[in-house]
Amino acid sequence: MTRSDHGFDRSLIESAAVEVVGRRRELELVTAALAASRHVLLEGPPGTGKSTLLRAIAERAGLDLVFVEGNAELTPARLAGHFDPARVLTDGYTEDVFVDGPLLRALRDGGLLYVEEINRVPEETLNLLITVMSEGELTVPRLGRVVASPSFRMVAAMNPYDAVGTARISGAVYDRVCRVSMGYQSLDDELAIVVHEAKTAGATDAAGDDDFVRRVVSVVRGTREHPDVRIGSSVRGAIDLVLIADELAGLRGTEVSELDTALDAACMALSGRIRVHESCHRTPEEIVTELWDLYATTVDLGEGGGDGEDPGKG
Repeated sequence: MTRSDHGFDRSLIESAAVEVVGRRRELELVTAALAASRHVLLEGPPGTGKSTLLRAIAERAGLDLVFVEGNAELTPARLAGHFDPARVLTDGYTEDVFVDGPLLRALRDGGLLYVEEINRVPEETLNLLITVMSEGELTVPRLGRVVASPSFRMVAAMNPYDAVGTARISGAVYDRVCRVSMGYQSLDDELAIVVHEAKTAGATDAAGDDDFVRRVVSVVRGTREHPDVRIGSSVRGAIDLVLIADELAGLRGTEVSELDTALDAACMALSGRIRVHESCHRTPEEIVTELWDLYATTVDLGEGGGDGEDPGKG
């Protein structure tokens, strides 16, 4: 298969870059790897656009995106498929009795198998993926050999920061994938994302308040640098904060930037997203309140946003 067979070309990048803000380099890297028939690992914290990027590529390349949620319950049978027990009793172990799992669907149809949180997948299930990545086929007991369609690719994602329930990925997996590291976007990119999502959701009043949106995004970015916070919020926290503040302001008959309205929305949207260090005795709400007060005076509310760096940092 050549890269043009599924549109892995420059036009795909130009089209997807409109939807995936601030990720042109990553779009180019992933598209190039898929065009070269390679499997890919996207590694980065939550909310950095891994799924959005891959969906944009798959849609424009005309490929099915077969989603798999990685967790401890993902057994080999759930991933590959199984024989229908009721039909086996009457028809025996025939091919039409087999119920394809996401892996076999992607293999047969030539889709993109997207395994989210691959570092939560049990080792015996990972072995199936290693075999498929190495051999381009899978042998299922009583079913036989299933050969991957030429357009089949596997793309896995993992969050390197959250160690709860995760395990180290073996060298055998890393040796069979091309890794793309995805960090947080710049301040200006996150501003653009929040405004776009808020307008799409109908929160035009909040989205149109440039000072408020910039303060929201700066607070969210501040959670990632706060000394008492182990894991900060992604841009999803900023989106939710703006949407909640917009609705709350409507209910209360206030402006989104009014202190009680904004702070209530901030605590609701962010307190569950940040993880405070175990040695810290402060609550998430106290930290969010501190950051909201901090960025009331130190954030640059002028036009342009400077060079995209966090104001008040350092």
